[in-house]
Amino acid sequence: MAKEVRIRPIRESELDLVASSSQDPDQAGPYSFFGYSDPGWLRRDFAETGFLTEDRGALAVALGEPTEPGDYIGGVGWHRVTTSPVSFTWNIGIGLLADARGHGYGTRAQRLLAEYLFAHTQVNRVEASTEVDNAAERRSLEKAGFTFEGVLRGACFRAGRWRDMASYSMVRADLG
Repeated sequence: MAKEVRIRPIRESELDLVASSSQDPDQAGPYSFFGYSDPGWLRRDFAETGFLTEDRGALAVALGEPTEPGDYIGGVGWHRVTTSPVSFTWNIGIGLLADARGHGYGTRAQRLLAEYLFAHTQVNRVEASTEVDNAAERRSLEKAGFTFEGVLRGACFRAGRWRDMASYSMVRADLG
C-alpha cells in the first residue's frame, strides 16, 4: 500500500460512486450485488441523515491526504443489532470499488472502522459476516483482528438462492 487508508464522511460528490458499488454488478462484485433498487434512495438518505444515525452509519474508504480529489475507493457501514434488552452489537460491512480490491485496503478499513466504533460508542462487540466461499473477505477480516465464530446456515439470500455465512467478531479486549 503506497497511500494511507482512511475512513471519513462520504461527500455528496461521491454518491454516484457509492451507488455503483452496489448497483453496478461489475463494481459490486460477485458477493455484493443483490439486485437493482430505487436509484434515488441514496440521495434521499444522504440529504436526510448524511448516512449517520444512532442506529447505523456509513463512511468513505479513502486513500492519501484528506484534500486529494478522487480519493474515494469504497465505503464501510454499520448497523445496530440488538443482543439483549439492554445491549447491542454493531454489524459492519464493506464495499470497495473493483480496482481497489486485492491491495489490503479492505483489511485496514475494517480495522479502522472497528477502532472507530469502540472509541465513539459503548459497544463491546463488533461483528461481520460474509459468504463462506468469499475467501478474500474472510482473510481480510482475520488480518483485521476478527475471530471466526462459525457458520450461519442459509442466512443470506443472493442471486436466487440461500447461502451460508461465515461469522466473525471482535470485542474490546481484542484491541489489546
